[in-house]
Amino acid sequence: MGDCIFCKIIEGKMNAEKVYEDERIVAVRDIAPVSPLHLLIMPKKHVVNLLDLQPEDGSLVGHIFRVAAHLAREAGFADSGFRIVNNNNAGAGQSVFHLHFHLLAGRQMHWPPG
Repeated sequence: MGDCIFCKIIEGKMNAEKVYEDERIVAVRDIAPVSPLHLLIMPKKHVVNLLDLQPEDGSLVGHIFRVAAHLAREAGFADSGFRIVNNNNAGAGQSVFHLHFHLLAGRQMHWPPG
């Protein structure tokens, strides 16, 4: 999608520290982390946000969550805990309009989130 920064990362046209990649998704380190572990997990298919998912995307979010759990375990945060955050549209804090999930761990999380 033309000027989408995440599409450029997925296509290798922009640098990012990839920590996971398969045929459906990519996970990269956030360039402005808010916790010791802050990864962005995104589908390779350009989807604006959860509101843009189509019936054929039925297993995509489940796959993303399974990979998030794997990455949290791999980084040593399964027992201490982790958070997965998804923002939909600007009012909720979405700043890149390509579906992505933040995997956060390594610090105390508060409730309610900001």
